[in-house]
Amino acid sequence: MAEEPTEEGADGADDDAEATPKKKMGLMKLALFIGLPVVILGLGGVAALMLFTGGGDESHEVAELDEHGQPIAHGSDHASAEPEDVYFYEVPQMQVTIQNGSGGFAHLQISFHLEIADEHISEELDHELPRIIDQFQGFLREMRPEDLAGSAGGYRMRLELLRRVNLVLGEDKVRAVLIDQFVVA
Repeated sequence: MAEEPTEEGADGADDDAEATPKKKMGLMKLALFIGLPVVILGLGGVAALMLFTGGGDESHEVAELDEHGQPIAHGSDHASAEPEDVYFYEVPQMQVTIQNGSGGFAHLQISFHLEIADEHISEELDHELPRIIDQFQGFLREMRPEDLAGSAGGYRMRLELLRRVNLVLGEDKVRAVLIDQFVVA
């Protein structure tokens, strides 16, 4: 019952010829299954590093903004500069009826100041106050208590009031809206 060699394997030359391509295929598979994931992980690591560190290009710094949308000054360059003049304009207290979402009504009572850079803008604010209050009333009447909830609601409201006052006066005359009192009843 001894096995006889087949015709191909009888002389032994064909076995070496078949073994060489199998070894080459094994090296290719090994390179694909180990080398390719290593390359992918390396590229992913570089991409993550660039994402979290800003890519190493310092010329595209993003300014950090405060709650009023103004850039926050960091470093000694800004500390030596004199502070800008800031003036405040008091808007009369407003009471607005808003919908409460369940078919009823709620009352919004709000008082705030406008931050302006130039004292002369207050004269223009006095003259344009009826238009500004009309803009504010129209916006605030559409609000619901859930729109005003939390700090995000207050922030969005300040930004929208700032946008509306600057629509009436012109761009960048009012820097910020500062809320003094805000009651929904």
